[in-house]
Amino acid sequence: MLTISGRKTRCCDGLSRRGFLSIGGLTAGAFGAVTLADLMRAEAAAPEKKSDKAIINIFLGGGPPHQDMWEIKTEAPAEIRGEFAPIPTAVPGIQIGECFPKIASMMDRMAVIRSVVGCSGGHDAFQCFSGWNRSSLSSIGGRPSIGSVLSKVQGPTHPSVPSTVALAAKTSHTPWSEPGAPGFLGASHQAFRPNGGGMENLTLNGVTLERLNDREQLLTSLDGLKRNADATGMMDGMDAFSQAAFGVLTSSKLADALDVTKESEEVRARYGDGKPYKYQYDGAPTCNDHLLLARRLVEAGVRSVTLSFGRWDSHGANFDLVRDHGGKLDQAVSALVQDLDERGMLDDVTVLVWGEFGRTPRINKNAGRDHWPQVSCCLLAGGGMKTGQAIGSTNRLGERAVERPVDMQEIVGTAYYNLGLDPMTTTIMDPTGRPQYLVDRREPIKELV
Repeated sequence: MLTISGRKTRCCDGLSRRGFLSIGGLTAGAFGAVTLADLMRAEAAAPEKKSDKAIINIFLGGGPPHQDMWEIKTEAPAEIRGEFAPIPTAVPGIQIGECFPKIASMMDRMAVIRSVVGCSGGHDAFQCFSGWNRSSLSSIGGRPSIGSVLSKVQGPTHPSVPSTVALAAKTSHTPWSEPGAPGFLGASHQAFRPNGGGMENLTLNGVTLERLNDREQLLTSLDGLKRNADATGMMDGMDAFSQAAFGVLTSSKLADALDVTKESEEVRARYGDGKPYKYQYDGAPTCNDHLLLARRLVEAGVRSVTLSFGRWDSHGANFDLVRDHGGKLDQAVSALVQDLDERGMLDDVTVLVWGEFGRTPRINKNAGRDHWPQVSCCLLAGGGMKTGQAIGSTNRLGERAVERPVDMQEIVGTAYYNLGLDPMTTTIMDPTGRPQYLVDRREPIKELV
């Protein structure tokens, strides 16, 4: 790993340009340690393709209440209906919850699925980032996430830009900040984490970002680093990929993408910062500028960006939480879609906004809603999809899908389709030598493609 000190410019809690440049080593959990050089070796082995399609996967950790967001149950009794009223949208006949006026005003550029089924009930991002139950193929490493599949099959768009990046900072309930697992593809296809941990390997003392263009100073510092490292044998066998990893860490292309101060004040104000952070507890903050970072990353060539927005596990004070989180999500998502559209990127970037399951129809004694895997919801935009529609519905009480149930795998399969990978035919080889389809439910959602 390489650590380079620099002037700190925070984008959100725990993430700064300096923080990004500190990280050259990635933590691979059960797979052991993997470095950025390892990641680049793996990506170099993948066939490079020129597709500029990308995905921004926004995980609403904890389980968002479907009946308080995209399908207000006006005909249900008060103990189920809750406090929110429906509001009209830019698409005649489609109404959504009152906490989302900005999204409502641009519903023609979005689509909502009100009948998501197939939730495993796990309190984590695994299924939203992969389409699979965590137990699937667990004996050989588990299923890979969308970003890891793109890393394997399509490879990087640019030598200095990782294929997949995870923005979520670590949460106390760690599954809510999962980056998207590489599964059986191995740790070298995991997401690059700009705010990952680890500071102990290689350090270029005294070299600031402002001095990186001073080649003489850089070479002097590298020589000192090598002399110090040679005593331990750390630099023995350093290859081209290790050198390329240093290039990634100091590349203006990726570092600039992570520096939101390069955006105009108008654009940054449009997204907002999501503060003050409320109802966070053991989950993620409402970090609006992560959505701006996601746009900057896909613009720089990253194929997949994952992030975790808020903590939606509303066992109590559900309506106060939705007012807070919903208003911030409304601002950030509408700004992202508008931004992508204005830059001519919307058809090439698929945006998913969803959580691991829904919430109970009946409001509990603490004015909250509990876990409800029976049905959930998803907001989508971009990707060349046929937007301006609401797909599916639940029954009068919001208990189950009664019209057009849509499995979580169908949503992930549609994302793969948008990204240029045909889920009907594309396979990846597992460690046993068997080809594995990307999802079991392989037909994209016909209403959207």
